[in-house]
Amino acid sequence: MTQISLKITEIFYSLQGEARTVGLPTVFVRLTGCPLRCQYCDSEYAFYGGERMALEAILTQVAAYKPRYVCVTGGEPLAQAGCLPLLTSLCDAGYDVSLETSGAMSVQEVDSRVARVIDLKTPGSGEVNRNLWENMESLSARDQVKFVICDRADYEWARFKLDQYALAERAGEVLFSPSYGQLNPGELADWILADNLPVRFQIQLHKSLWGDKPGH
Repeated sequence: MTQISLKITEIFYSLQGEARTVGLPTVFVRLTGCPLRCQYCDSEYAFYGGERMALEAILTQVAAYKPRYVCVTGGEPLAQAGCLPLLTSLCDAGYDVSLETSGAMSVQEVDSRVARVIDLKTPGSGEVNRNLWENMESLSARDQVKFVICDRADYEWARFKLDQYALAERAGEVLFSPSYGQLNPGELADWILADNLPVRFQIQLHKSLWGDKPGH
């Protein structure tokens, strides 16, 4: 039987900066590689390089932190076939597992125990045409849909998609986040309040604490 291995950029322990478990100590497993090139990407260092690690070695390193929460991220983690067995293995180990993925890869085969955080790409990202809208059909209360908003046009687009796909009813939460350094967080907050949207406003906690420093 072929041993499963994955290209890993880093494994680190930090506070979750986004989504439902924001602020909670979490082990992050950052996989290498991404087929997208969003203009606001803050993890370009994960596009290339990385170290190939056996699945068992990854699990051993994660276990050393004795975490409750584990987040698999990238890059785009689902671009590696080994991501699916990694997610299942982490769930089997008893962790509360989340997956940070773009809207461009199918999430159909992801273990149902995993909280899928799907980052739908707005026009301002430069990758709006990569969204795989079929993913919206499989959303559950455990999942979250995220929009990174670059400007007012992005906000109006995201608001339309919120209604078009009934995302507030399909997913556990819908997250609206201002693109770091591009949109004033207060502006986005005002827009959400003015329209009484059923979404959670969020800013990236880790950026407030550590800026763009990798490994946080």
